[in-house]
Amino acid sequence: QLVESGGGLVQAGGSLRLSCAASGITFSDYVMGWSRQAPGKEREFVAAISRSGGGTYYQDSVKGRFTISRDNAKNTVYLQMSMLKPDDTSVYYCAAGRFSSTLRSGSGDYWGQGTQVTVSS
Repeated sequence: QLVESGGGLVQAGGSLRLSCAASGITFSDYVMGWSRQAPGKEREFVAAISRSGGGTYYQDSVKGRFTISRDNAKNTVYLQMSMLKPDDTSVYYCAAGRFSSTLRSGSGDYWGQGTQVTVSS
């Protein structure tokens, strides 16, 4: 089970940190990632992090603004979002997969229920 938290309403230029707590899986066996889906749009990959945390991957539009990290001792993955833009408004989903390529293609073994992020202009 993956449970996201930390979403909310923020002004453009602001910051938020999303968290995703995992249970029922061996967390360190999985690549973890975040995807998002805006109203009327398809879900898109945002970021992923390797099992050890040593490798990270980002969608071009969030590079330099978002940082993904994980704490394997706490079974938690984070997404620190800065310099937020109205275009970042979406439901953000946490996902777990065996490979980063899987998450980057929009697939995953486990998904959270999502947390809403709204960025006002």
